[in-house]
Amino acid sequence: NKNLRRISIIILGFSILLLIIAIALINNTIRLSVYSKRFLIKSMQLVGATQAFIRRPFILKGILHGILGAFIAILLLVGILYFSQQEIPELVNLQDADLFISIFGFVILLGIIISWMSTFFAVKKYLNLKADSLYY
Repeated sequence: NKNLRRISIIILGFSILLLIIAIALINNTIRLSVYSKRFLIKSMQLVGATQAFIRRPFILKGILHGILGAFIAILLLVGILYFSQQEIPELVNLQDADLFISIFGFVILLGIIISWMSTFFAVKKYLNLKADSLYY
């Protein structure tokens, strides 16, 4: 039990590290996408578009990418669980459908939240940018 607990803590730490890396990658990717459209954002502001109107397409695209990423993660989880159950039946003994549904729901929700927050803050930065700062 003591070794199992240590392994669980190591895996949890590694998972948290991978989550932080994933958040950083998503945030940087979205920031690059928004940066490439900074002149369009400023033009929309100049003709009177509200911040919510400018932000909406970026957020919807970010949420769509989050959902797509979550489904890819779910497919990988299902594949890993299937093959691990075929090779070592004692290792994975998960027959509870409610547990799978809750895990998959959590993965989808986490993908949506991470991509939404990253998109929101990246767009917010460029909405508050002055026209002189667009060229840097």
